Amino acid sequence: MIKKGEWVLIHRNVLEPSQRAPQVPDDTKQVPLELWVKGYLQSDANIGDEVTVLTRTKREERGTLLEANPYYKHDFGKFVPELLVVSEQVRDILFGGAENE
Repeated sequence: MIKKGEWVLIHRNVLEPSQRAPQVPDDTKQVPLELWVKGYLQSDANIGDEVTVLTRTKREERGTLLEANPYYKHDFGKFVPELLVVSEQVRDILFGGAENE
């Protein structure tokens, strides 16, 4: 059970594929327009429940409760050794090398 007032993430489909504007690209027309939004839960609920949240800009939004206390889970990928070489080359070009710091 997630309590009222918790910071949560919700999701809903804003437009179904059949409701998409005619001028959008064909591949875009094939998928719904989706909304993910974070806000303060307005009543106790469980994951998967249809809920209302109050966003930081004081908008009320409805959607399916996905998670409590959401956080960013992305990164910039695995280490790329070539970028170290490029970094040194850029330093040399711009600043005359590391010894001139």
